[in-house]
Amino acid sequence: MYAQVIIDITNEALDRPYTYHIPEGMQVGAGDRVSIPFGNSRIPKNGYVISLSEQSAYDEDKLKDILGVVSNAISVKEQLIQLAVWMSREYGTTLNQCLKTVLPVKKTVRKNLRRIDPMERYREETDEQHILNPEQQIAADAIVSGIRSCFARKKVSPDRTPGSLDLTQPENTGKTQDPPRYLVFGITGSGKTEVYLHAIEETLALKRKVIMLIPEISLTFQTVLRISSRFRGKVAILHSRMSLGERYEQYMKCERGEVDILVGPRSAIFAPFDNLGLIIMDEEHEGAYKSETAPRYETRDVAFQRAKLTDCPVVYGSATPSLDIFTKALHGEIRLLELTHRAKPGSTLAATEIIDLRKELAEGNRSIFSRRLNELMTEALDKKEQIMLFMNRRGYSSFISCRSCGEAVKCPHCDVSLTLHRDGMLRCHYCGYETPRMKLCPSCGSPYLAPFGFGTERLEEYVKQSFPDAGVLRMDADTTRNKGGHERILAAFRAHRADILIGTQMIVKGHDFPDVTLVGMIAADLSLSAPDFKAQERTFQLITQAAGRAGRDREAGHVIIQTYQPEHYAIQLAARQDYRIFYEQEMAFRKLMGYPPVERLMTIQLQCADENLLDAVSELAVKEMSGYCAACNAELIGPLRATVYRVNDIFRKIIYIKHGSHDIIIQLRDQCQELIRQHDRRSQILLNFDLQ
Repeated sequence: MYAQVIIDITNEALDRPYTYHIPEGMQVGAGDRVSIPFGNSRIPKNGYVISLSEQSAYDEDKLKDILGVVSNAISVKEQLIQLAVWMSREYGTTLNQCLKTVLPVKKTVRKNLRRIDPMERYREETDEQHILNPEQQIAADAIVSGIRSCFARKKVSPDRTPGSLDLTQPENTGKTQDPPRYLVFGITGSGKTEVYLHAIEETLALKRKVIMLIPEISLTFQTVLRISSRFRGKVAILHSRMSLGERYEQYMKCERGEVDILVGPRSAIFAPFDNLGLIIMDEEHEGAYKSETAPRYETRDVAFQRAKLTDCPVVYGSATPSLDIFTKALHGEIRLLELTHRAKPGSTLAATEIIDLRKELAEGNRSIFSRRLNELMTEALDKKEQIMLFMNRRGYSSFISCRSCGEAVKCPHCDVSLTLHRDGMLRCHYCGYETPRMKLCPSCGSPYLAPFGFGTERLEEYVKQSFPDAGVLRMDADTTRNKGGHERILAAFRAHRADILIGTQMIVKGHDFPDVTLVGMIAADLSLSAPDFKAQERTFQLITQAAGRAGRDREAGHVIIQTYQPEHYAIQLAARQDYRIFYEQEMAFRKLMGYPPVERLMTIQLQCADENLLDAVSELAVKEMSGYCAACNAELIGPLRATVYRVNDIFRKIIYIKHGSHDIIIQLRDQCQELIRQHDRRSQILLNFDLQ
């Protein structure tokens, strides 16, 4: 027997299968991690077996033997190998990188360590099954119909045998019909989770498995609490804040078939389930679903690809869908299921007010809070109701600047300002560099250094000064740094051990606190200034989601949106929670500019420590690419400096390619990659591709 092996080396020149002989008696399967001799090195390398064969096209005498199976490695399922092959082509990264990505847990751990089951903390509440309202019932029935139709179809093509993967075709599923996709488009508080639970119940009745994706670790506690209460003993969780031992045990529970549901952020899509019956992607619009490291995959597309491999439905859910998914729904590629009313009787959308901070300043108010927000906070606290304050910037102050020379204090390794924290440390939120706050300006030596702007730490301090009798919690990347940080803060707030919860984006995504009646957005327009064509879309989504946290029970809710751009359509329409009008206006802008989803956009980022080499290679590549792009009417932009040009002493440049065809974009990306490699003989330039 012979095995085709991908070497565990991230090098494009070696990113192809190598054939090895399997010694007699050795048990090797597709997906195993093996130890192999490679090249002239005396040190064995590791690799992944991607397929097996009884014959080889090479001279057997020249083939090397596999040395053994790596004992502490977790096998890659054949289905996941197929997914890695697709990801390698789609996202322009090595197959080895993609194989590592589809393995959320890399190796086993010592089995004699005593650990607490991470599911223990989710067994405190019970969740009685609710009767669906008519809108929810229609949505649930549609999804259940899709689950049953997929279950009834033949699952494996008769001409496909296990252990034999076709790496030359985009996919080898043997299917001619794509599985159904659904968009549960419901206003905040409309009961999307209850629809999911009914669909999960049907899937489990058919003896199939479920992947439930959530965008943020901060949502794990609430989501798992509801699901585990309904399906006791059948749920596993998997996320990056768990210990290696916890992650390994949860992963193996999935692989051994001991659980039926896996809940987690984007890496949960790679759950080792053979008989997958349903994929749910809650809050599908969230940016956290996009991987920021190679391969820069988009989870919604990977989820659909996995669904095609296993033939199961995909359910996307959001009150503010991504323009990409909503466009597909309008075109009939995805079935649209709408929920237009809040699920709890008597609950309505909160009343929303937009406060013009320019007017506040002109009338003498220089505080963080508008007069109206201060008034409503006082009323809510008097009534023993809870408050959420959203500030999309952590830290005590956004930056330190010199009043003499005007220079901001920057990170010595990145082209960004250092953020001041309350402990007196200046920190870089890109590379982690930190230094104590200095007394003299590093540029001119002046002693006149002063903080500008503010973040969640300073907001917390201001709230405690303004409302000294109120209990205050802060939730951001700093307070949740340690294991269990998200859960402790959310559980304390839910238990009314605090009156006010202050935080960044993580507090406004999907949480359901019945006693929160007031939400204040301190600087709602911060995200509008981002250098990204999606800035308006993200601002609308963020404000709408934040507003949806107020008044989710019977008590009326109120939302205050503080902004310097009160007339902007993203803010105006978010205040009204009018997604469809926003969609129309934003799509008009995208059509005018040729941005996704109207056209496809490929971002090619070049990174190099040698700035001169980076300049030379990027200029040559663009010059040569211009002819290829002109021939197929593609738009080529660049090379441009990245928004943050230097990060951790690595320089970054960007090349953009726009075209309406996905296939042409992929071809142009590959051509550009080849040209760059021709001029970068020593492979000093790291390439990252981002397809939108």
